[in-house]
Formats: sequence, structure tokens, C-alpha cells
Amino acid sequence: MASTVYNIGIIGYGTSAKVFHIPLIEAVPELNLYAITQRHPTAENDASKDLPDIKSYGAVEDVMKDPLLDIVVVTTPPPTHFQLTKLALENGKHVVVEKPFVPTSREANQLIDIAKMHRKLLTVYQNRRWDSDFLTVRDLVKNDTLGRIVEFESHFDRYKPSMAGSKAWKTRVEPGGGAIYDLGAHLIDQVHVLFGLPKKITAFLGSQRVDNPGDYHDACTVLLHYEKMVATVKVSVLSPEAAQMRFWVRGENGSYKKLHEDCQETHLKAGMKPGDLGFGIEPEEWYDGNPLSQTYRTVHPQTYVIFYTQLVHALAGNGEMPVKPEDASAVIRLIELAKQSSDEGRTVYV
Repeated sequence: MASTVYNIGIIGYGTSAKVFHIPLIEAVPELNLYAITQRHPTAENDASKDLPDIKSYGAVEDVMKDPLLDIVVVTTPPPTHFQLTKLALENGKHVVVEKPFVPTSREANQLIDIAKMHRKLLTVYQNRRWDSDFLTVRDLVKNDTLGRIVEFESHFDRYKPSMAGSKAWKTRVEPGGGAIYDLGAHLIDQVHVLFGLPKKITAFLGSQRVDNPGDYHDACTVLLHYEKMVATVKVSVLSPEAAQMRFWVRGENGSYKKLHEDCQETHLKAGMKPGDLGFGIEPEEWYDGNPLSQTYRTVHPQTYVIFYTQLVHALAGNGEMPVKPEDASAVIRLIELAKQSSDEGRTVYV
């Protein structure tokens, strides 16, 4: 019996759609890239020209009414996520929302209720759960390789002293904006996957750049307090290192240190696609050791395609969603508490 093929419509046609969704959707046979909604195409960025064989819409209201559309993928800026997701669910569509889910946990929980009311699947694109280095850390924790974890560090550190070249919406001070919602949402989600909800949070949000007239929060340090363990997540834009720290995990019996970010984003931006030779595979020179340490190779990547493969299984009733919306709501709540901690200069209880 032939598999069901689901028609997908993407709202927005920026980097998120072109780099992080379309190549992955095209790699899953049960998914059909059916439509793109782009309000303001330009000569240099026009979905109807780039993808002439799919339907192009200029208004979200029109694509929502298309009876052949099964799944909506929301890739627009965070302040628009709530209304677009609500509209899609109320029009009987399953929804994938780009992270961050929504600016507030209240909005997140409201969308979860709407999805249940309309019996539609709602998930959030926390694709960094399938970074090969995070999967490696997950194996180490699951297998108790390092013993009881006592300190956990996770970093997205970069060196970008100027805001020049940054997307305008990503540097505006607005709901769902700032480093903690952008990269921080990935790091907090990964900690939540490994360890669950913390007991307390201490956070520092601010700007590291001098060239930042709007005082956009381009950096954050968040301490998540667990029983006899602290997880620290850090996002920095002024880290002049030749090899940036990614993970440093310390246990009673050993520690694990990983430099460099997972390479899937770099490969996707370079035009590689899932299935291409070497896609998602880290260079051999990234595995470093010395006589007092043991090299622990990063696991073979499952790649971000797993997100959409699991979505297909969930739609068919054969498995759970790739990211439960309740998990994404918990991440947004932790971000809210981190903002409160930073604003009030104190540790807050979860």
C-alpha cells in the first residue's frame, strides 16, 4: 500500500525556509513541498521564480483556505508566530513552528489548547536536538560514561564585533528577540531534554557590542540549578577564539570537552543537501587527543531530516512528535524566568 503524501506550505521565504526547511522536506518522500507564501518578493528573492513548480501565495489567509494543504510551516519572525499558528490550526492544518515557539509561555499554552481542540499536530523546530555533538553528549549521559554529572556547560560563542550584515528583525528589541530567544532557545532546550526542569535559574542578559544603539541583548549567560549539578548555557558575540567551545561536561568519573559547532548548518548554507557525501560529518582534525586523554568520536549524524521523518510517523499515528509543544512551552517559560532573574538581579525559583 502506498504511503500517504502530505502537502506542506511554508509561510516566509528567508534563510530559515530556504536553508533549514526546504532541503529537509525534499529529502522525505512522504512530504511534498506544495506552496510558499511570500508577501513581498523582490528581484533577488522571489519564491515563484526559484520554485516555479509549486504554488505561490501573497496572503496567508489564501493559503490557509487551500483544501489540499495539510501542514503549515511558520518561518516568519517570532512576534508573528502566535497569530499565524493560531490561524493555521483554526483552519484545520497541522503546524511546524520555527523556534523560538512564541514570545510567552501563555501564548504557547494557548496554542497547545487550540491544537488539541482541533485535533491537529503542533510541533516546534528545535532542530539542534539532532546535532551530532549533542547526540554524543546525550549518549554519554544516558550510558553514565562520565558518572554522575556535576557541571554542564553549553556554548554558542562567536566573534561578530559588528552588527553589520545582521538581519534587521534579528537585532530589533521586540517580543521574542535577543540572544536568549535566538540561540539560547536551542541551548536551553538541549539542557531540558537531558535533565528536565531545573529548581532555580540565575541569568545575565545584556549587550557585549559597543556598536549596539538599540541595546539589543546580543549575549546571555544562564545558570540552571539542579540537585547537586549546575548547567550553564552561554551565548557570546565577542569570543575571539580559533576554536570555539561547544560542550564541557564534567562528571564524577570523567569529563567531555567538545570544540566547534555541529557542521550541518554550515553544510546547508553551502548548498549541500542531506544524502550528499559527507553531509553532517565532522572533519577528522576536530577529533583531538593527547597522552592523558582519550579521543571520543562524535556519533554518526542522524541529521535534521529526522525532524520531518518523525513528523510523518506522528501524522500516521506511528510515533510521537519530534518536539512536543509542551517541551517548547517549558523552554519559553525558562526564558521568561531567565529574563526576570536578569532584570531583578537575583536567582528565581522555577
